[in-house]
Amino acid sequence: MTVPPPTKSADPGAAPERNPALLYAVAGISALGGLLFGYDTGIISSALLDLSRDLDLSSRQQEVVVSAILVGAMIGAPVSGTLTARHGRRPVVIGVAVVFAAGSLIAAVAPGVGSLVAARVVLGLAVGAAANTVPVYIAETAPAAVRGRLMVLFQLMVATGQLLSYLVGYALAGPGGWRWMFALAAIPAAALALGMLPLPESPRWLVGQGHPKRASDILTRLRKPGSDIESELADIDAVRSHERGAGWGALRGRWVRPALVVALGIAAFSQLTGINAMVYYAPTLLSDAGFGDSTALLTGVGIGVMLVLAGIAGALLVDRTGRRRLLLVLLPGSGLAMAVLGLGFLAADGSAGQRWTVILGLFAYIFLNGASMQAVVWLLAPEVLPLAVRGPGVSLATTAVWGFDLLIALTALTAVETFGRTATFLFYALMNAACWVFVLRRVPETRGRSLEQIEQALRRRTAPRADRAG
Repeated sequence: MTVPPPTKSADPGAAPERNPALLYAVAGISALGGLLFGYDTGIISSALLDLSRDLDLSSRQQEVVVSAILVGAMIGAPVSGTLTARHGRRPVVIGVAVVFAAGSLIAAVAPGVGSLVAARVVLGLAVGAAANTVPVYIAETAPAAVRGRLMVLFQLMVATGQLLSYLVGYALAGPGGWRWMFALAAIPAAALALGMLPLPESPRWLVGQGHPKRASDILTRLRKPGSDIESELADIDAVRSHERGAGWGALRGRWVRPALVVALGIAAFSQLTGINAMVYYAPTLLSDAGFGDSTALLTGVGIGVMLVLAGIAGALLVDRTGRRRLLLVLLPGSGLAMAVLGLGFLAADGSAGQRWTVILGLFAYIFLNGASMQAVVWLLAPEVLPLAVRGPGVSLATTAVWGFDLLIALTALTAVETFGRTATFLFYALMNAACWVFVLRRVPETRGRSLEQIEQALRRRTAPRADRAG
């Protein structure tokens, strides 16, 4: 799958400060869904230390509590894809905020393990829907020149939410503190719901629903003065005119297959490379290895800091270096750092050298994987998948993210108990290497191209030879 050079109008060096404030409001407010995503998936890492003692949970029970949110996410992603196709992106994001608030409060007052698991499934519905809907909403409102950095803002907010969860977890550590950890997520959920009310609908969705005038008015508000709105609308309409059987059935089309392979492959490797095994279980693994609860929780805060720094680096680099190059440059370092982390556990002497090897290897891995895989995982699928299948296609890719995330969450502690920390982490290092090969062979560069240019290139790449000759 190849993409032609960008046109001058899609110059990735265009100054972002010249775009209207509404464009950044759309990205910033909707990306609060990412903050909630990060907080609600990250808070269990800190809560688990006291939660497991308060409720006397085994390793398998801990995995179930952690994984419940992922089961909900696997349901929420495809359901939200259907809802966004029918009702638009904006109302679904508002609904997601309401579900976030409800799930947080239910978890906070849960009387036992069963109700807590149920509450985290509800939270998972919102997490899956947010991860599926918010990147599409941002992609369909942003111009090509700044689309990457605005979409990576979602991942930066995920990282910020995870850092916030570690800080809150450290501050509220103690018996019963996990209830307040869960309850606090209702505050940003309310801010997301209220903030979305004055924002516009996706202009690309409006064109698909037969409302070009409304789409034109919104694009005029979202673009710099003097932008060629009519040309952009014509490109969107031209893409719509090629649609055949838009929806889930269209995913079976041969011409869609290369884009779907890219979207699903990146989704799988984003988890198989090990990031959430560290996010969910690092404090528990370090505490069990003799690092002490305080050191383990502070290391969790360090992980949050690394995730935020990685998000900032990804936001700065994704439109300058490109998505593909960013992955090819940073993934080898990510795999090497994971290998160092695993090998660091071989020296089980508890010395300062061993501890620093483990912690620095962990931090280096989090930064390098976060600035590469995690920076592009929510970006590539909405970019490479055609408009006709973008809703269901991104839903499928998002469901794959949660499916492989669930696999990691359900197996990480068991794998460590069965094979040891070193063998488990070396497997994750090997997955980083496999991902590098996949990117080299399959992933196109989308930097600086409009969504319509990317789709048109995909159609040309997969068209019958006679059609291409014509």
